[in-house]
Order: sequence, then C-alpha cells, then structure tokens
Amino acid sequence: MAATPESLSPMAARLLKRGRKESQSGDAAAAMRTLTSALALAQDSVEITRWMGIAAQNLGDHVGAADCFQRALDALPDDADLHIGLGVALYRTGRIDDGLAHLQRACELAPDSASAWYNLAEGLWPQGQANAVIEALQRTLSIDPTYARAEVGLARAQAGVGRVNVAVADLRELLSRQPDYMEAWLALADLKTAAFEKQDVESLERALGNRSLSPGVRIRLEFVLARALEDQGDYARAFELLKRANTSQRRRMKWDAVGEHERVETIRRVFAEPVACTPDTELGRDVIFIASLPRSGSTLVEQILASHAEVEGANEIKDIGQVIESETRRRASTFPFWVPDATTQDWQRLGEEYLARTARWRERKPRMVDKNLLNWVLAGAALTMLPSARVVVVHRDPVEACLGCYRQWFDQGAEFSFDLDEMADFCIDFWRLTQFWLKNFPDRVFNLEYETLVTEPEPTIRRLLDFCGLPFDPACLEFHRTERTVLSTPSAAQVRQPLRRDTARASRYGHALDGLRERLRAAGLTIAES
Repeated sequence: MAATPESLSPMAARLLKRGRKESQSGDAAAAMRTLTSALALAQDSVEITRWMGIAAQNLGDHVGAADCFQRALDALPDDADLHIGLGVALYRTGRIDDGLAHLQRACELAPDSASAWYNLAEGLWPQGQANAVIEALQRTLSIDPTYARAEVGLARAQAGVGRVNVAVADLRELLSRQPDYMEAWLALADLKTAAFEKQDVESLERALGNRSLSPGVRIRLEFVLARALEDQGDYARAFELLKRANTSQRRRMKWDAVGEHERVETIRRVFAEPVACTPDTELGRDVIFIASLPRSGSTLVEQILASHAEVEGANEIKDIGQVIESETRRRASTFPFWVPDATTQDWQRLGEEYLARTARWRERKPRMVDKNLLNWVLAGAALTMLPSARVVVVHRDPVEACLGCYRQWFDQGAEFSFDLDEMADFCIDFWRLTQFWLKNFPDRVFNLEYETLVTEPEPTIRRLLDFCGLPFDPACLEFHRTERTVLSTPSAAQVRQPLRRDTARASRYGHALDGLRERLRAAGLTIAES
C-alpha cells in the first residue's frame, strides 16, 4: 500500500510539510531538493510524489512532472487533481491528445471543480475549439463566480471569435469590481480597437501608486498605462513609461543576443551548401508557412488566407519547432549542425511526422496555414522536409516593426523585444535570413510587404493566392467577415475590421526613435521617412 502522510516517519513528514510550503511560496528548486530527500525516506509515498510533480512543473520540467503524476495516478486513478497535473504536463511536452484526455477525465471525476474546467479550457484554446472553450469557462464561472482568471480567459475567447464588444464589456465590468486587476487591464490593452479614456489613465496611475505591487505586475501595468497615454496623445510620457517598463523587464529575462545572432549566421552557412532533400517532391503541398516578426501583419495575412474556401488557419502552432527539437535530441546534437548529416530518408521521415502531427488542421479544408514566430528561422528545414510547401515572408517597415514589439507586452517567446538595440539586431537578422531564403528558394518563398498590402489590397492578395497555387476567392478581400477563431489576442480584434492605412506610429514618437533608425539604416535596411 502506498504511504500516506499519516503513515510517514516523523522525518519524512517534516520534509513533506517543508517541501509543500516551499512549493506554495514559489521556491520550486528548494521544494524539489526537500521532496527528493523526503522520497528517499518513503519511496512509495503518493503525496510526496504528487508534490514532486508540482515542483517539477513549476521548474518547467514537464517530462519529469508527467512521470511523477503518472506514478501517483497509478496508485490513485480517480484523483482529479492528478489528472489535471498529468494533463498539463503531457500537453506541454507536445502530447496534446493525451493531455486533453486527462483534463477531460478530471472534469468527469470532479464536475464541480472550477480548476478542472478552467484547465480544460486552457488546453482547448490553442486547438481552436473556441465554442468548447467558452462553454468550459462559463462552467468554471458558474461554479466559482469570483474566478477572475476565467473571466479574462472568457473575454479573450469572445474576442477570438469576433465578439469584441462583448469582450470589452466583460473586461470593463470586471475592472469595475477589481480596478487594480492587472490581467484584465492587459487583456483590454490587447484589444487594440478598444480605446482608453482619461479616467483609465487615472485608474492605472492609482494602481501603480500601490508600493506593494510585485515587479512583474508593475511592469505590465506600465505597458498598459503607456497605451492609455497614447490614446490621450501624450507620446512623450508614453515613451518614458515604455522605456522604464522594457528596461525593468529586460533585467528579468534571459536572452543571449550574441548567441542568437551566431545561430542565425550558422543557419545561413549550413543551408548555403547543398542539402539532401526528401525524394517525395509533392510532400507538403497542403502547407503554407507564414514567417514574420511579431506585430508585422502575420495574423492579418493568415486571416486573409484562412478566408479562402480551401484553407484552414492553424494559428501559432509549434509543431515544426517540436519536430526539429525532437530530431536534435535524437541526434544528441544542435540544430543546424546535424543538417549536413541528414539523409533524404531522414527529411522524408521528418516531413511525414510534421504532416501527421498537423493532420487535424486539414480535416475541414485541404490546406492549412502555419504561423509561428520560429518559422523564419526554420524555413530552410521546413522546405527541405516539405518540398512543395510554401513560405510567405511578411515584411513591415523595420522601424514600425521594432516599435510594435517594444510597445507590446509579451509573456514569452519575444525576449529580444525589451531593448531597442537588441530588437534592431534581431530585426536585422530576420531581414538577412529571410532575404537568404528568398534567394535560395525563389519559387517557394514569397515576399509580402505589409505596407503594399494595405495600400494595394486586391492586386497583392491576388499575387499571394497565385503564389500559393490557389484560385482567387472574393472572400479573401472580405477577410474581416470570416468566422473563425483567432488565437492571437493582440490581433484578434484588428482582423475583424477592414484594412486600415493609418497604423504607422513611429512618427508620433519624434526623435525618440532616431537611434533605432540609424542602427537599421547602417545595416542596409530601407526605412520609411518619418
């Protein structure tokens, strides 16, 4: 029989109690050390194993967490919390279907658990199952009406399916009850079409006056206040806030700018040499990749393509990166150093693996759009494993692209964006590598300029569709009327509107961006005149 907390030795019980307290206080590393010692004294303890899984999850070790939760679940198969933990861990290791199965099982075992329904909604959201997400979040709130994170999640989901006014109203109502709730302010700011008023500036300033705010919350609220000040026309103060918030956040981030630059240069060198290609030249004909910097129009281009009768928009899926990472682990090497050693059969296998992983996105329509922030880095590998795939590179004026990232709070995946010099270097690397792909794969990579799209939409869209081998579909011109789930919250409301030509902002910041402009010009990039 598995040991229970009551049957543990006094020392093991003390260690479990300490490890649990350390975990709850946020010190996952200390908790893991303590719990490892506790498990050495009681190797069959389900409770210690459970808390080790929680600590591993908090440390980002989802493989280790899955192992702990599975071992605990073997002893307690009807424990809903263990199903939640295992579901989340499996989901984050890429085992989506298995993870969702455990999250759904948790809801069956504990139908009155707000946590179970909320976690199920979180798992369903990246799969584009908006209606199921909304239903799960409504179920969450029916159980616990004070579950603020669920309220924010529901608003984001409503925006994702085009109910932007409902999302704004729900967030405003939440803020009327909790005026200092950072997540609600951030969600409201992400709805770029929702204007901030003078009273919002005052509310945010009062919230920031609270000296007990954690650094992370303060930084996020400063991003929102900067946005509110922009809406009042106070760009000078907005930029000072952005500079302070970005500087503070950069100190908290791990970002090796030099290492990332070297990685990009290595990719260029490796793919400059002949690379073995999969023998099945038809492989990937049903896939369109979008490669872009954040805040440069990639969600708009995906929405245009996904409005076509033959194309499904998969949003920001991670499968191409996970396929490459899995191969990297298998070879005990580092991408792209293993590329010259890969055979035609290896690339065929990787291409088929990607297609198998993404098959769900081609069930309703024969073709799909894959939009991910890593696509510009992995485009060479993608086109080698999928010779008939197409890559659309979306370029925006580099000053606008850098400023768009600098103004946006990113939870993860855009560590380069919190310093304008590092953002400029990243933008330069993006430009150089995508130019390399355009030169080396001229028939499979398409250069789409955001500014040309918004000023000449129909001819640009016709050229885009022709490149993708798609017949013209008038629905692509009326993309804002397309009913689909848009998971990119900062763009979800914007793509529900017709094309706008007034999205440039750099000129409003005057000389504050002169250093950025000079750095980009020196690298040979063409920028719009301010």
